[in-house]
Order: sequence, then C-alpha cells, then structure tokens
Amino acid sequence: MKDKRTYTKLKEHGEDMTHENESTITNEGRGPLDLAFVIQQHKVEIWKYKQKESEWIKTQNVLDGTKLIVEELSAKIIDLKKEIDRLSEENTNLKIITNK
Repeated sequence: MKDKRTYTKLKEHGEDMTHENESTITNEGRGPLDLAFVIQQHKVEIWKYKQKESEWIKTQNVLDGTKLIVEELSAKIIDLKKEIDRLSEENTNLKIITNK
C-alpha cells in the first residue's frame, strides 16, 4: 500500500496533492497560553478601560461644571444678602426719621 498518491496522468501535474497529508489547525481548545488569545483578551480589556476612562472624564466635567455653578450662585447669594442688609438698615433709618 502506498503512503502518498503519485501522479498517474499528465493532466494531474497541475493539481496540488499535498493537502492530503496536511492537518488543519484550529485555535479552539488552545486555552489561555495561546498568544493570539492573550492579545485579543488584552485588546478587550484596553477597550473596557477606555470606556471607563471616558465615563470618568465625563463625570469629572459634570462635577467641575456643577462646582462652578454653585460658586457663582454662592457669590450671588452673598451679594443679595448684603443688599438685603443694606435695604433693611435703610428701612430702619427711614422709620426712625418718620417717627421723629
């Protein structure tokens, strides 16, 4: 019995017969030590970290904007309180003047 098939006709010289003895390689079952698998896992992890970083930056921007609004409102409240105190004092002075 022959191990390999040989060409028996002239027409067969154009055909590739090496595939008869080749085995197919699959990546299934290679596990965590497969370099392509490890690279793919790292790409997935990097993508997840980039998504988290994007969310953190978005949250930080919202926080900074909120802080700025609170500071502006606090300054306005202080100004309004000073104005109220001034008007209250003026009202008190007017009452004293009208009572005299």
